[in-house]
Amino acid sequence: MPASPISGSAKRPERTQMRGFSPLPMGCRACYCPAMNRIVNKLNRLWKERAHRAAARAVLDTPPIVPADDGLVLFSMIGTRVLLPYLVAVKSLHAQLGKGRIVILDDGTLTDTDRQILAAHLGNPHIVAIADIDTAPCPRGQVWERLLALLDMRAGDYVIQLDSDTVTLGDVPEIAAAIVQNRSFTLRGDPDSELLSFAEMAAKSDDDAFLYNPAAHVQGAIECGLDRVSLPMVTNPHYVRGCAGFAGFARGGDGRALAEAFSREAERLLGAERWARWGSEQVTSNIVIANEPDPLLLPYDHYLNFWDEGVPADARFVHFIGSYRFSGNAYIDATRTAIAALGRA
Repeated sequence: MPASPISGSAKRPERTQMRGFSPLPMGCRACYCPAMNRIVNKLNRLWKERAHRAAARAVLDTPPIVPADDGLVLFSMIGTRVLLPYLVAVKSLHAQLGKGRIVILDDGTLTDTDRQILAAHLGNPHIVAIADIDTAPCPRGQVWERLLALLDMRAGDYVIQLDSDTVTLGDVPEIAAAIVQNRSFTLRGDPDSELLSFAEMAAKSDDDAFLYNPAAHVQGAIECGLDRVSLPMVTNPHYVRGCAGFAGFARGGDGRALAEAFSREAERLLGAERWARWGSEQVTSNIVIANEPDPLLLPYDHYLNFWDEGVPADARFVHFIGSYRFSGNAYIDATRTAIAALGRA
């Protein structure tokens, strides 16, 4: 009988045959650990996303919003993938403000079932189709439709732009006061973000590294070139590195005029292809807010972006940005806390 492959009589490879053996070709050994790390990180993110969806589903058991046509609009662009997180975001904010009605920009993926859920939980909100938003002469896509739609809406209402990956965890007196005072606000992009002149902002970076570097992120590129932007309608233009994920636009304003003028100038400096990249809309939102009368930059110790550095005990509002959204359990924990505060229907 032939020897079993695992029997003692099986022929074993000579020790010299095994020397230097590796399961990967020589060229792959150096990248093996990084590759495995990427796989582990991806699997961890998928697990966290699933756990978050499970936690967020409990929002369906919370009381519906009772909207009011009182001059405040809570506005978001969403699709079917973020339906549950969005309900947590908008319900947790509305619960603290106790006012406003909901308007939604459909990214084109909302289903009939999604619309039924939104109607039941948000008081039959007005839903705008993304295809109905004319963006010319600004870029199309990259959430430009969102910014331009809200600039149109602010003619008669105070409009708050709210991302679906945000959670309100406590009182928001600064927001309530800004609405009453008809004062625009923005979440800061960095803890030390401040209002700066175009020249001051441009001086913070190098032309070769940003403005003239085709690989540079569009935000850094146009910030570097702000001193070469001409906006005749603004006497002394300012800029703030804010976050478009949470911003309030005071009722009135000049509609799209400033946004369109800035977009034309940015396209002149960067070219149409670069200016149409992801991030150009946020820069333009920052421009609009910074040149409002007395804009409010929200205090970062209470209103912050999550960078995987923990959530302060007195955090009122947290934006769980994509890069770190599922680092640890902070987003899952915040979602559960917010849903618990809403109570049960």
